[in-house]
Amino acid sequence: MKLEKRIEAFVKLGTFLSQFQPEGIVRNDAIELNETFFDPFNLQVKRAAEFNGWFTLNNVLDAFSKWSKLLNGNDLSSWTDTYNLSGNSVKKIGVIMAGNIPLVGFHDFLVVLISGHDIVVKQSSSDSYFLPLIAKYLEYVEPAFKGKITFTEDKLGDFDAVIATGSNNTARYFDYYFGKYPHIIRRNRNSAAILSGNESQEDLKNLGEDIFRYFGLGCRSVSKLFVPENYDFDKFFTAIYDYKDVLNYDKYVNNYDYNKAVYLMSQYKLLENGFLMLKEDENYASPIATIFFEYYKSDSALAEKLDHDKESIQCLVGSSDDNTMINFGQTQNPQLWDYADDVDTLAFLQNL
Repeated sequence: MKLEKRIEAFVKLGTFLSQFQPEGIVRNDAIELNETFFDPFNLQVKRAAEFNGWFTLNNVLDAFSKWSKLLNGNDLSSWTDTYNLSGNSVKKIGVIMAGNIPLVGFHDFLVVLISGHDIVVKQSSSDSYFLPLIAKYLEYVEPAFKGKITFTEDKLGDFDAVIATGSNNTARYFDYYFGKYPHIIRRNRNSAAILSGNESQEDLKNLGEDIFRYFGLGCRSVSKLFVPENYDFDKFFTAIYDYKDVLNYDKYVNNYDYNKAVYLMSQYKLLENGFLMLKEDENYASPIATIFFEYYKSDSALAEKLDHDKESIQCLVGSSDDNTMINFGQTQNPQLWDYADDVDTLAFLQNL
């Protein structure tokens, strides 16, 4: 199957997913194979929270919407044009996926198939319902995909290379089992925001999207703030007040109450507004409903620390002119060419 055909199939998938938007689900029977696939997708979207309480309808639709926009012909073509994806022998790629946010493993799924390789998917039990439906849609819209996509609940067996995403703990097991194969093994990373104190209220409100989208469970979710000494946190709390609706979700509230109790019993100093706690801490991975913060004395000292900690950081958010920084509110809007841990997955597959 030529690359053009693979791109065309994913464009059709993007058009299909465009029916599922945070603003509402609107059926369009002009879309190819809608009679067969709309109802199963619609049912699974609406039942997602029954299987994973973090997968609220809004967050699932947000994920579908973002992928529907990314899967367009121009972006897919301009992305793949920079690689040599023709003429390489087809390999079988084992992919072990996380399940922390809806469709978190879809980029790996896309990269393997768009590169022309076969994929063996081992999903997380936390997110195991959407991708098989997506795979079936691709097989119907482009029959050449049949036989190229396999799902397994067992230990990975027959494969030529591995892409595995997990925690720092599971990564040690991945290294042990897959170290002799070509591999990409991802560990824990978190995202941080750098504040100067000169941010507008709009900037800080947008930062709330980076913090609260997917309840902060993604590696691109901001879990740490770097602030100058004597920073005024009142501006921050005022700007994020619109996100108080997280209190409507029992799982979030339970985590908030539990973590607050633990902090208070340990006599930690906290800043909080009733739905988010700020705790001074040098770590990056903060618990749900908590954001760690750290003061910095100078830009140079902060730059040195960030360079030292770069293996722990997925994204940096801020208003700096530095092009390595992401604008406020945009951490959950990566492009096709934004690779996790800055490891070019498509180049890895191209060179197998």
